[in-house]
Amino acid sequence: MTEVTTRAAEVDDRVRRRLALVLDVDDMVEATRLAREMRPWFGVAKVGLELYSAVGPDVVAPLREMGYEVFVDLKLHDIPTTVGRAARVLGALGATYVTMHAVGGREMLRAGDQGLREGAAAVDLPEPTSLAVTILTSDAGAPPHILGKRLTAAMEAGCGGLVCAASDLEEARTIAPTMTRVVPGIRLAGDARHDQARPATPGEAAAEGADILVVGRTVTRAIDRAAAASAVAAEVAEAMSQA
Repeated sequence: MTEVTTRAAEVDDRVRRRLALVLDVDDMVEATRLAREMRPWFGVAKVGLELYSAVGPDVVAPLREMGYEVFVDLKLHDIPTTVGRAARVLGALGATYVTMHAVGGREMLRAGDQGLREGAAAVDLPEPTSLAVTILTSDAGAPPHILGKRLTAAMEAGCGGLVCAASDLEEARTIAPTMTRVVPGIRLAGDARHDQARPATPGEAAAEGADILVVGRTVTRAIDRAAAASAVAAEVAEAMSQA
């Protein structure tokens, strides 16, 4: 058994389900290769604007066939009717998670959440989760009151989850304790922050109550991706053991 196989075999499935792999590439072949390589550590595959723009809706099915839950991160923001219809399409494709900008307001969020669930139900898929993006982790200057306002809108709209920085988790737990909490901007200690103004280590985010950690460049651009993925999973496992 190789060292990589040994490290992968040690990852508990409860940890794997909490880790979302960022597929920020513009080619399906490269995305597939990366997803297969990282499957032992990750249970969720995140498709953002870059990959969706390159491949389109056909990106979802291959990732589902690999065993991933697919997180379509398009941050929908438009009039309620348009968002609802777009979300319905994504639900029917098999997306487990879909993001919408909370700045769009309660009615837009409600339309997106309903459309997403209707799309999945129409083809007998499990109920998906709509995620309201509160404040981008690249935004360090948002007014303090904005987070609470957007959390409340998402909760009242019926969204199943939210996306926020690790530093916002305490307020998120207070205002919306039952919603799934997704935290991007995950970096191993000492890694470059890139464009993340409010990053967190895997251990910090998990300890503060993140349900899903969105992991990108700290693993995908690492010299040894398997070692980086193992380090991320180990921090999350340690935080879970102390919870």
